[in-house]
Order: sequence, then C-alpha cells, then structure tokens
Amino acid sequence: MWFFARDPVRDFPFELSPELPEGGPPGPWVLHRGRKKATGSPVSIFVYDVKPGVEEQTQVAKAAFKRLKTLRHPNILAYIDGLETDRCLHIVTEAVTPLGAYLKARAEAGDLRELELSWGLHQIVKALSFLVNDCSLIHNNVCMAAVFVDRAGEWKLGGLDYMYSAQGNGGGPPRKGIPELEQYDPPELADGSGRAVREKWSADMWRLGCLIWEVFNGPLPRAAALRNPGKIPKSLVPHYCELVGANPKVRPNPARFLQNCRAPGGFMNNRFVETNLFLEEIQIKEPAEKQKFFQELSKSLDSFPEDFCRHKVLPQLLTAFEFGSAGAVVLTPLFKVGKFLGAVEYQRKIIPVVVKMFSSTDRAMRIRLLQQMEQFIQYLDEPTVNTQIFPHVVHGFLDTNPAIREQTVKSMLLLAPKLNETNLNVELMKHFARLQAKDEQGPIRCNTTVCLGKIGSYLSAGTRHRVLTSAFSRATKDPFAPSRVAGVLGFAATHNLYSMNDCAHKILPVLCSLTVDPERAVRDQAFKAIRSFLSKLESVSEDPTQLAEAEKDVHAASSPGMGGAAASWAGWAVTGVSSLTSKLIRAHPTAAPAETNVPQRPVPEGHWETQEESKDAEEDSTAADRWDDEDWGSLEEAESVLAQQDNWSTGGQASWAGQTSNPGHKSQESDWSSWEAEDAWEQGWQEPSPPEPPPEGTRLASEYNWGGPEPSDKGDPFAALSVCREAGAQPRRDSWGDDNWEGLEAESRQAKAELARKKREERKREMEAKRTEKKTAKGPMKLGTRKLD
Repeated sequence: MWFFARDPVRDFPFELSPELPEGGPPGPWVLHRGRKKATGSPVSIFVYDVKPGVEEQTQVAKAAFKRLKTLRHPNILAYIDGLETDRCLHIVTEAVTPLGAYLKARAEAGDLRELELSWGLHQIVKALSFLVNDCSLIHNNVCMAAVFVDRAGEWKLGGLDYMYSAQGNGGGPPRKGIPELEQYDPPELADGSGRAVREKWSADMWRLGCLIWEVFNGPLPRAAALRNPGKIPKSLVPHYCELVGANPKVRPNPARFLQNCRAPGGFMNNRFVETNLFLEEIQIKEPAEKQKFFQELSKSLDSFPEDFCRHKVLPQLLTAFEFGSAGAVVLTPLFKVGKFLGAVEYQRKIIPVVVKMFSSTDRAMRIRLLQQMEQFIQYLDEPTVNTQIFPHVVHGFLDTNPAIREQTVKSMLLLAPKLNETNLNVELMKHFARLQAKDEQGPIRCNTTVCLGKIGSYLSAGTRHRVLTSAFSRATKDPFAPSRVAGVLGFAATHNLYSMNDCAHKILPVLCSLTVDPERAVRDQAFKAIRSFLSKLESVSEDPTQLAEAEKDVHAASSPGMGGAAASWAGWAVTGVSSLTSKLIRAHPTAAPAETNVPQRPVPEGHWETQEESKDAEEDSTAADRWDDEDWGSLEEAESVLAQQDNWSTGGQASWAGQTSNPGHKSQESDWSSWEAEDAWEQGWQEPSPPEPPPEGTRLASEYNWGGPEPSDKGDPFAALSVCREAGAQPRRDSWGDDNWEGLEAESRQAKAELARKKREERKREMEAKRTEKKTAKGPMKLGTRKLD
C-alpha cells in the first residue's frame, strides 16, 4: 500500500497572487499580495525560501517569524497566519504596501499631505515607545524598508528580523551583513570611544531620525546628509536635530519625543492627529464627548485623506449608530464619507443604515435625512422607496413642526421619479391638496405649489387633467404673494400639459384676474404668462394643423422628460422661501395660538391679516421688480424670481408665526379624513368658496410707506380697484382714465375713520345705559333680600 504525503503549501488557506512581488525589507524576505481562499479577502504574504549554506540567515528569519507572531500592538504589523516548512517560511499579515512605494504613489498623484506624515510618524514613534518602554526590546532595524502602510493609511512597523532584548537576555544584537541596513547604524557603534555609553533607546532614535529625513527628502545617500534638514518642516527641525545628535545621551525617549511634538505649535499638534487619537479611544469616551466629536468631525473631513475616511472613519460612524447613542449627529459626516464610496460599496454599507434611520421617531434625525436626501437618493431602488421609505416620510406631512412639513414637501422632488402609481397619483396628491388648502404657513403652501409644478410630468394623464389646473388656480387666490406668483409660474411651466380648451376657458380667466393684483410681482408674471398662452392659442388659430403638436403631451403617459421646462422655474421657492420658514421656526419654536376670528381658508385676495405681513410681501414685490421683461417662452428666467426671498424682515416673521395652528382647532388627522372619499380628488382641488369681505379697518397694501426714497401720497390703483371689485361695484369704463386715485383713497380713509368713531360712541352709550339700569334695579337691602316694588 502506498501513502502520499500531503503538501502543506497546497493545503495552506491562503494563496499568492499571480502578480509580481512588491519587494519587501532588505534581506531574504519577499512581499507578495495574496488572498484568503475561503473569502477572497486581500492579505500580504512575506515569503522566505530556505536555501543551503545560509543557516545564520535562516535563524534570523525564524526569529522574525516568532517575534511577529507574539507581538500585538495597533502600530506593529498585524500577524494573521503563518506556515513553516523545511523549504520555506510564509508570514500572512494584513494587506499592506511598503512605505516607499506608498509615498511615491501619493506624491505622483499630488495627494500627499503633511497631515498624513505627522500621523504616520506619530504611529511609528508610538510603536518604538511600546517596544522600548513596555517590552524592553530594541528594534535595531528602523528604516524606510521596515515601515508599511495599510489601506486606511495607517503606518505599521515591521522588519523585526534583528530585534533583541535590551536586558541582554539571549546575547547581543544579531549581525546584519547587509550594507543597505548598516548605513542607518548610529556613529557610536562604529568606534570604541566612551560615547558608546548610551540609553537603551539611543540607537533606535538615531534610526528614527534617518527615517524622518527619508520621508521628507527621499532615500538617504549617506550618513553625512543628515546634517542638512532639507524639506523637513520647521516645526519638526528642532526635535529632529535631537535625534541625530552625536551624543547618544541627549537623544530623547520615544515617549518624550511624542510629548515634545504634541506641544502647542508642534508638528504633531493638529486636527488630524487629534481625530485619530479620539477614534482610538472612542469606546471609553462619554456620550457627550462623542456627540461633540461627531458634530465637529464633518468640518474636518474635507482636509483628511480619502482612504482614512473610508476605512477608519466610516466603520466608527456605522458602529456609533448601530450600538451607540450618537443619533442624528452621525448623518452629516456619514453622507460626507459616503461620497468616497463606489455604488456597490455604498449600497452595502450606507443604504441599510439609511433605511433604518427613516423609521426613527427622532425629529432631528428625520429632518436631517430629508435635508440630505439628495446625497443618497440615487442609490435607492424603487421597491425600497415605496415599501420602506415613503410610508415613513409621509408622516411628515401631518407633523406639527413646520420645518418637517416643509422638508417633507421638498423631498418629494427627489422621491417622485421612484414612486409607484398609487403612492404618486393617489397618496401624495391627497397630502398636497390638504397642505395647499389648509396649511397655516404661507411658505409651505408656496412650496407645495412649486413641488407640484416640478413633479407634474411624473403624474398620470388623468391626474394631471384633474389636479394641475385646480391646484394652480387655488394658488393664485392665496393671500401669500409668493404663492400667487408660484401659481402663475406653475401654469407657465406646465403649459404643454393643457389642451387648447383648458387654456382658453380655465387658465386665461384666472390669469386675467391677477392683472389687477395689489402686488406688482404678481401682475408682472400674470401679464407674461397671458402673453405666452395667447401666443400659443394664436399660433394654433392661424394654423389648425399645429393643434396635434401643441397637445401631444396632454394625454401622454408620465415621463420625466416632459418636466424639463419645470426643472428651473421654481428653484427660488425651494431655497429662498424655505429659509424664511426656517428662520420663522427658529424665532418661534412653539406655535402661537391663532386668533379665534382667523378663518381656516385664506382671506380675500389682495389683503393681509396684519400690517407686518403686508409689509414683508411688499418688500418681496420690490425685489421682484428687478426682473427683466423678456418673453416668457423660454421659461428659464423664472429661476431668478424673488431671488431675494431670504431677506424678509423679522417683523413679518413674527406675524406669520402668530398664524400657526391652535391646539384647540380640529386635529390634522380629522382634516385628513375628509380626503378618504372616492371622489376626494375633485373635492380636494376645487376652487375655494367666494371670499368673505375683509374686516372693517383693514388697511390696503398701498396705504403703507414701505421705506422708499420719498414718501408718496398716491395709492396703488390696482389695490383700489380690488376693493371696488370685492364690494360688488362695477368700475365705469371711463374710470381707467381718471387719475384722481388720491381722492378715492382719501375718501376711503375718511369713511373708515368716521365709521370707527360712530361705533365707539354707540358702544359708550350702551355701556352707560346698562350701568343706569343696574342702579335702578337695586334698592335698599334687608335681611339679604331685595325690596319688591
């Protein structure tokens, strides 16, 4: 019977890569790339081939094998596995690159930064401090070839071939016999003078000085070159000179060298080193310290190396979210690091965390997710959006916090292309109808109109026909001036989605009513939109064959390409108006009770609830007066509409904050229930009921002095016409030629003042009559009873 011996190399769980070897430290070791057979994870394999006649060198290699296997430290090359046979030695470590090759590649790419070098040297000195002070071992081989870099950019100390004990156990240092390594020996080893009396760390600190010189200046040609610091940073030069001093007694201990370099103004006193030191001890830090660290981390990530962010910061962020209490503070740095990941890696590492975060009830986390959705939406597939994300996001429409409602509306711009038929055309439209009709925040109503115009191309043909015209018509009657402008721009941006009959019978009548709007910005945009629609109707009238081309998108299926015109028209409302809402919320974190006489529906067009709100709207129209008067055809000039929206006065913010919902009002859930009927869509987007007349004493927008260069006594002619129209009076045909607007306004003010005076006098008389009646009804009291007449 024959027995065959098994080959240990073949059975080894790691295999060498077919690529050429990467080299290795000077000597018999050769560094190869490899991988684990079971998982394919990358590793590095140091290979030593046993040859006859070199027994001394083989003993050194076996000693290195043993040292690396027993020494464990974060800054020393990590041992994974090994193989020792009569023919070879294999040492498997974490995947690393020789420092020389790493620095050369980084320099050629232009990515080598001084921050990396400061932390790398910090790690090597810390490894030497561990060997000398904790293990009483002399490395005896510190040089560029003995340092390696892992995938996170961490420097690891290797090359343990010539290590020996500082206590003299096991004999003296082994003989190297390699000229490339002997040039790093300190000068006291070459002579027999008294200078040989030294500290146990003196020789390794000299070699550390040689390493520092090589890191900044390249390979060391000879020992005499150490006298010239070359490109070594000025903050490091004094400490470098201590290392390469001729007297070995003055060379500092590695621990003291680190302390000196970490002093204020030192080479290793920077944000990158501090971040790394915190990450090394993050498991023992207090929760408050972690919160502060993650809050400040995002500001520094731009200056940190990419590999460091991917392989060191990202795992800590994921761990802090999964097992810690970091919460929403990890989101900003998490998404910032995510930019460095590929699509597959992002899908594997970030997306599961994002999906889990959306189910959180933490408001801070929810609003940050919505604000930063643009950074990860491209990695979300449609099933995930519809089943795991959208059901949680829609709760934001019903939130009592205006900031969350606003961010939820804005997030629909990104989610709409990935929503299915039911979520987009049914569920989302119900929430939009409710927000546009009943939300007390003007900017949120405005952004709802804006968002609807931008996602209109994704809606089905039936939903577009049923929703768009009614929604934009409702917006034109909103008391918030930017909402009225958004309604006009919405009609214009979706002009290709309406039939000619709808343009003539539904849209133009609405736009024509805005030509006498009290606000100049609304009137200007109404005229531009009217000219655009009239031009379209006129072209079809002159050439009826163009009708099919003009209405080709009306009954077409939903398509993202149809929304190209809307891509730019409404950007102002998603930025400027939203910042207004944010400032409003910061100034008034809790909702103020609403006035009992404030109607749920918007007040009549052209009037405002308070003087402050009117003032803010007029300032907005002043900013909008800077628009050019080009034709509306391109639809791109709308991107600059109300670009100054963010510059609202604080007085107006206080006014709007006062209009927030009253806890005594019916709940949002009860409002939502009104949309559950089968025909709720038609009801939700119907025209509002005729407006009620304004309260007596309400001042027109034209009655205020808006801080112009000269106060003017002339009112706004369109505001006066608006009052006449709401009162039911029909202006005479020749009234447009009458320029005596000041007289009309003066008479209106006098009439109001007289009416107020009469009401006060009448009220005074009523109170006096009641007091007199009470006095006469009471007589002398006796025994607790009233005397009968």
